[in-house]
Amino acid sequence: MLDNYINFTKNISRVAGVIAAFMILIAVLITVQMIWVRFVLNLSTAWQTETVIYMMVGATLIGLSYIQLLRGHVNVDLLPTFIKPIYKKPLAIVTSLTSIIIVTIMFIYGFDYWFVAYERNWTSDTVTAVPLKFPYAALPIGFGLFLNQLIADFLLMMTGKEAPFDKGER
Repeated sequence: MLDNYINFTKNISRVAGVIAAFMILIAVLITVQMIWVRFVLNLSTAWQTETVIYMMVGATLIGLSYIQLLRGHVNVDLLPTFIKPIYKKPLAIVTSLTSIIIVTIMFIYGFDYWFVAYERNWTSDTVTAVPLKFPYAALPIGFGLFLNQLIADFLLMMTGKEAPFDKGER
C-alpha cells in the first residue's frame, strides 16, 4: 500500500510539473502577444499583464511538488556532508518534519485565503475584474501537492527505501 501511495504521489507530482510548464509557456505566449499588440499595433492591453502574473505565480506554486520530486529546491548540504553517518538520519528527520510543519501551515492559510475569496466572490481591482477564486486556488493546490510529496519523501526515508539527503534520480 505504501508503494502505491509513493507511486501515486510521484505521478501526481510529474503531472503538476507538466501543468506548471504549460502555464509558463502560455504566460510567455501571452507576453509575446502583448508586446505585439502594444508596440507593433499600438493598441492598449487590458488583460495580458494580470494574466501573465497569475499564470507565473500559479506555475511556481503548482510546480513545487515536481521540483521536490527532483530534489531541485535550494538546500544546504554542507552539514550532512561533514557529519558522521549516524547523525544524518536524525538531522534528516528534523529537517523533514520542520518542512512538513511549515508547508502544512502554508497549506492551511492558503486554503483559508482561497476560501474567503471564493465565499465573498472577490474580484481583482482591474478592468477585467478577474474572480480571484481561480488564481488563488493555486495556493491550496500547490502547497497541498508539495505537502504530499514531502510526506512521501519522509516515508521513503523512514522505511529505508531512500537514504537521508538522497539526491538520486527519480
